[in-house]
Amino acid sequence: QQQQQQVQRKMVVSKKLMKVGPWGGTGGHPWDDGGHTGIRSITMSYDRCIDSISLEYDRDGLAVPGERHGGAGGNQTTKARTLTVNSLDKISRILQIGLSFPDEYLTAVSGHYSPIAAGGSPVIRSLAFRTNLRAYGPFGAAEGTPFTFPVDGGVIVGFCGRSGWQLDAVGLYVAPLRPETMYHRVHKLGLTAYRAVMHRIGPQQNGNVQTTRKA
Repeated sequence: QQQQQQVQRKMVVSKKLMKVGPWGGTGGHPWDDGGHTGIRSITMSYDRCIDSISLEYDRDGLAVPGERHGGAGGNQTTKARTLTVNSLDKISRILQIGLSFPDEYLTAVSGHYSPIAAGGSPVIRSLAFRTNLRAYGPFGAAEGTPFTFPVDGGVIVGFCGRSGWQLDAVGLYVAPLRPETMYHRVHKLGLTAYRAVMHRIGPQQNGNVQTTRKA
């Protein structure tokens, strides 16, 4: 209960989500973690490419572990936890970084994708993350076609993509981030005014951007 109140004080995440991407190749099988309240941790194995990724999400104050997507390759592991950045220098081969949810939330994902061998299907070669507090990465090999998706006025709350032996493609769920001032203003003006604004703006659909709602 106390943690939920803390989340609400820090940010107000809209239930209306946008699904963007994916970036990468068409190999492997599709997977979709869906949208959540936020992201608590990110775990990756990587070497010449991103071999696997798994995330721990937040769902209304509760930790929700996600499945691992990809193979068991790679010789380095990155796990996001609530640790200080200074601890990074003391860890060999296992790199631990901090996502101090709910104070810290994911605002951008970038990376590269390309085949590992000539004639092969593109896979995710590298990933980097940015939060409202700091940047992490890049992890993997920054080779091939670059991609980036910075969220302006929103927060990344879920991942999707394709995977087999490696992470073939990655996509995102993005939720608009409404500051507390807007949240209180909406309630002050009343639901009718809020609906009028939403009707005027309408759903956003552009290329690979889709709108959806949390269950």
